[in-house]
Amino acid sequence: MAGPDPYLADPQDLAELLQLPVDDVQMLAALRAATRRFRGQVRHPVSLVTDDQVFLDGTGGKVLRLPAVPVRAVRSVMVDGVELEGVRVRRQAGLLLHPSGCWPAWSEITVTYDHGLDPVPEDVAEVVVDQARTIYRTDPAIQQITTGTESVSFAATAAVGITEQWRAAVEAHRLNRGDDA
Repeated sequence: MAGPDPYLADPQDLAELLQLPVDDVQMLAALRAATRRFRGQVRHPVSLVTDDQVFLDGTGGKVLRLPAVPVRAVRSVMVDGVELEGVRVRRQAGLLLHPSGCWPAWSEITVTYDHGLDPVPEDVAEVVVDQARTIYRTDPAIQQITTGTESVSFAATAAVGITEQWRAAVEAHRLNRGDDA
């Protein structure tokens, strides 16, 4: 399997904002952290992944939901070790329709497929760079600094929070929105 790119944004974009060399270790760590946060909140890698293999349980229903979208290609579908031909795909929704009825209950379904976006959408790259910049510049252990009669406090959002743009990008790209109850 070719996994997703380690970053959802170009390190060069962040390096320019922070006026650092593109190979700065702390900057790249901040970009990886922001990428992991975004992927965790949207519940999928976002960027292109090829030959991903997932194991799903048969539901007894006609439709089976894949864990990541958009689906770029379905390479194979195996039901209890036997290849199944003629599976229909809803690429944007990540749904597989069984060709002759229902996915057998209590069966193991193995799907090998490509999914994700290439290139990463600009709204995602922008908020990941913004979050990485905040991570890079903020020491979460320091909430307030006092020197003599001067005191500086850091807002909670600067230490651990998100922006409205981050929230909107996560909402736009998040999967399985119906299970938040």
